[in-house]
Formats: sequence, C-alpha cells, structure tokens
Amino acid sequence: MNETALPTTKRLPWLIQGGMGIAVSDWRLARTVSMAGQLGVVSGTAIDAVFARRLQKFGVDDALRSVLDRFPVRSIVDDVVRQFTAVRRRANGPYQNLLMLTHRSKRRSTDLLVLAAFAEVAMAKAGHSGLVGINLLTKVQIPTVALLCGAMIAGVDYVMMGAGVPTHIPGVLERLRHGLSVDTKLALANASTEDSPTLHFDPAPYLNGVSELNRPKFIGIISSNVLANALIKRSEGPVDGFVVERPIAGGHNAPPRGPLTLDANDEPIYGPRDDVDFAALSDLGRPFWIGGGVTTPDHVREACRLGATGVQVGTLFAYCDESGMDESLRAQVIASVEAGTVDVRTSIRASSTGYPFKVVDVEGSISERAVYDNRVRRCDLGYLREAYLTDDGSIGYRCAAEPVKAYLRKGGELEPTVDSTCLCNGLMATCGLGQIRASGELEPPIVTSGDCLNEIRTLLKGRTTYFAADVIEHLRGGLDESDSITV
Repeated sequence: MNETALPTTKRLPWLIQGGMGIAVSDWRLARTVSMAGQLGVVSGTAIDAVFARRLQKFGVDDALRSVLDRFPVRSIVDDVVRQFTAVRRRANGPYQNLLMLTHRSKRRSTDLLVLAAFAEVAMAKAGHSGLVGINLLTKVQIPTVALLCGAMIAGVDYVMMGAGVPTHIPGVLERLRHGLSVDTKLALANASTEDSPTLHFDPAPYLNGVSELNRPKFIGIISSNVLANALIKRSEGPVDGFVVERPIAGGHNAPPRGPLTLDANDEPIYGPRDDVDFAALSDLGRPFWIGGGVTTPDHVREACRLGATGVQVGTLFAYCDESGMDESLRAQVIASVEAGTVDVRTSIRASSTGYPFKVVDVEGSISERAVYDNRVRRCDLGYLREAYLTDDGSIGYRCAAEPVKAYLRKGGELEPTVDSTCLCNGLMATCGLGQIRASGELEPPIVTSGDCLNEIRTLLKGRTTYFAADVIEHLRGGLDESDSITV
C-alpha cells in the first residue's frame, strides 16, 4: 500500500544519533543528544536482558523509580522488580538469565519486554521535550511488537528499523496506536509463510484504559533507493523517511548486491551496483538521512548537497563520555586510536545472521584468535536464533554460534558455524553487562564500529575523552541552517 507520510509541523532534526546495540546507545546518550535539539536514539536490541541485568547490578534508584511509577500497570512493575532485585546479585557473581524467547513465550516474558522498552524510552525522555527514537532489528522478530508497545506507551517519537525489510511495521504501529491486537508471522529458515506460526500480541493488558497512543514516525534503514521504493510500495502503513546506510557504517551491513566477492583480507567487495541513486531517492518525496562514515563537517555539507535532510552518526557517539560502552573498554579503544594501532574489518562470518559485520581489533576481545578459540561456545540469550521447521512439523530454534554439534543436529550446515561469533553475549559484555560464568571467567566483548573509527582522534584534541556535545558542535560546522527543513 503506497501511502504518503504523515504531516508534521516540527522541524526535522539534521542529526540522528545511531541506535547502536546492545545498550551502547543507551538512555543517557539518547537523552543528551535529544536535549541538544537532535534525535537521540536508544537501542531496543536485547533491552529486556539489559533491563534485568541492570536491576540485578544496580537495583532501582530514584530516577528509575520515578519512571516506573508512571507505567500504567503497577502489578507488572512490582513483579519484574521483585524477580530481579529480591535476592541481590553478589559482586562478581553471575546474572540470572532470562528464558530465551520463542513463539510460545509466557506472558511474564512479554511483560518484561514491554516494561523494559518503556523504561529505556521514558528515561531518555525525562525532563525535556526533545525527540527520542528507538532502533530495532527486523531480523530479531519475536520481541518486536511488545517492544514497540512499551516504547509507544513512553511516548517514543521515532521508530527506526533495518537488518531486513520491515514492511509490516508501519501497519503494526497503526494497530498499536488504536490499542488493537497484532498478529505477525514468524519467518522460518526452511519453510514458507504458510507453515509459519503466528505471533499474537494484545496491548490491552498494558494500557490500563488508555484508548489511543501517539503514533511515532517510522524510519526505514535501507542501503539503496530500490529498497526504499519497495518499502513504500509494500508497507501496510505510512513510511515517514529513511536512513540510507553505506557499507562503511558499523554493526551489520547490507551484503553487496550480486555475487559475493572477497578481497585479499576476506572482506566483501562493494561495487557500482551498491551505489545509491540519491536523485531517485529524493524523488520518493520522503526525508532521508545519510549514515556511514560521517565524521566531518564536509560530510554533513555533502549529504545536504545530495538532497538529504541530514546525517546519521554512530561511531563518533560510540566513544563519547555518555556512551553506554563499558568505560574501560572505551578507554582502551581510544588509546589504540591515539597510538594509531586500531583496525576495523568487515567479517562475513562473525554474525550468525549471515550479514557482514564490522569488528574492531581489540586486545582481549573476540577479535583475537586465541580469545575466540578459548571461549566455550554457548547460546543462552538467543536473540539471533533462527526459527526452523523440524522433521516432525514442530518449530525449533538454532544459531550458527551455538555449539557446533547442536547446530548440526538441528539440521544446520557446518559452513555457517566457522568463525561465527555469539554477538548476544559479546555485545552484552561490551556494554558492561557480560555474563560471569561458573568458573569465574567473564564473557569476552566484541566491539563494532564504522570504518572511520580512527577519525575520532579529531575530537580528542589531546584529551582522553570527549562528549556528545563535542560531536554535535564539530559536525554543525557543515550545516547551513536553511538545509534544516520544516514539512
């Protein structure tokens, strides 16, 4: 259904802070950027596990209590807080893990998803009237609708989704807006939609009589004007704009179009077919922002020249003082940047999703061969598992980063397991919430950044740290205020 985007009288932000997961783009970073007049974005990836581990590690402080007091259903708040704070986690003790999500997950798991998204967005929006968005991965299907509901109850302004083609999400937002139940199909790795189970979500138990929610703007994260056009035509509701990410962006990248070819370092080669036709993108009549490798005022100026409303920036924010990245890990990377010894590579194997994934070479992280080889393979968070149809017709779940024998037993092939990394556990460690195993070892982190990581040196100026405000002021030099439009 090809619908026009919803009108607005607000000035669009020229800067979107990237939604970096897991919890690198946390509520503190998003709130700081939002208060500076731009679009601050929280990551919704694994936010239920993040929320549960924060409760176990820090408990409930006054700021969080104030936010939780505004959640419409007090019994859900009390149950979740009691579950994760009744017995306080000992220092250096393991975290209580959540049950991995499936299409059969119980109501208690859904309650946590809704509350966690609500809390993250509400904390980011506390005390100001700026814009806050949430970023989700299309690939991670099961928690999506519950997370959107929680974010909308908190008044989220933008929803941003990539890592797939989220044509169903605009329609989901419309139904949630009116308090209607949502049914979506769980994609299976080896079967058609006809064989897929339905994921059902009813927002009524969380609204406590609220009849209608504000609909956030939907921004599709895309890699080409072709995909943008398809998203507009096939979506079940309004598409309000796009972020077009180039392959030098951090995290997951879209694979090259056409046959996959690799360079001498086993990194994917992108060619002319992967170039974006910005004139055609402009003709779609939606605002768009350019992401990937935006590190200088000239990059902002060039984006506006190409017809963009502005830019999306991740890497520069990932290493600022307000970032959710573990402080010691952030300091280690910054020191490596200053020494000129840091490198970023695009791995076609690291992510179990099959998408190329940027990996920073960091001592003590999964990027080191010895660390990778010594880590015990396990899958106990499960956000990137794929659903599949078993021989007996039931639904199973598998991940190429789980123990190899288990993956093969579930019908998986050997090739995807080679050098596959548990991003769930690795990225939880990157934000300082890594699991501590029974033997006392800490899950090693994995760090992802865009290709232009070394350019954060410009912001340091002899210091060992910098702030989100420094990023904004640095990039603002490329902005002609007339480029920031009102629609």
